[in-house]
Amino acid sequence: MKDYLISLFIDNELDLDEKVEFVETVYEDKGFKEEAVELLAQEKVLQADMVSTIPDVRVKVKRRSARSFFEPWLPPLTGFATAVALVAMAFLFRPEQAVSHDTLHRFVIYRPGAGQAEIMGSFTGWAPVAMQKVGASGYWSLTLSLPEGEHRYSYLVENGEQIADPTVLTRERDDFGGENSIIKVDIAI
Repeated sequence: MKDYLISLFIDNELDLDEKVEFVETVYEDKGFKEEAVELLAQEKVLQADMVSTIPDVRVKVKRRSARSFFEPWLPPLTGFATAVALVAMAFLFRPEQAVSHDTLHRFVIYRPGAGQAEIMGSFTGWAPVAMQKVGASGYWSLTLSLPEGEHRYSYLVENGEQIADPTVLTRERDDFGGENSIIKVDIAI
């Protein structure tokens, strides 16, 4: 129960009664306090690595006259320059650089005995994606960019055990007898 409280506290998912219980537990149990502080320090490290904005990059091109030097080779170079320009335009206007309305969402699960943990859901095409172990804390974590809307997912741990997110109460039964967690992502622009 205490590890579950720490996870909810870090993810800011506690109601007022749970916050009171958390503060009282931190005050009374030195080991719990130390573990909570250690996990918060790890959270700071994890958040420091996240990229939240894409820098604005502008390139200034200086024009200079080289026509007299290239005049003998101008006809063959015209075709080559056109091909290079098309490739450069394709690179500069590729879809990855379009403004994204996605938001970062951090998934965390506490499975201290697991040798691996994965997440799969509507946002991964139901393909498992490996999660990273957070030190020796027993937590597994992964931050993904999610589009606005409703998403279904579950965790996979060792031996293919599929479990719903214990911190998300909204769930549904899947077609295979398991449960999927449901989250809704609203993006404020």
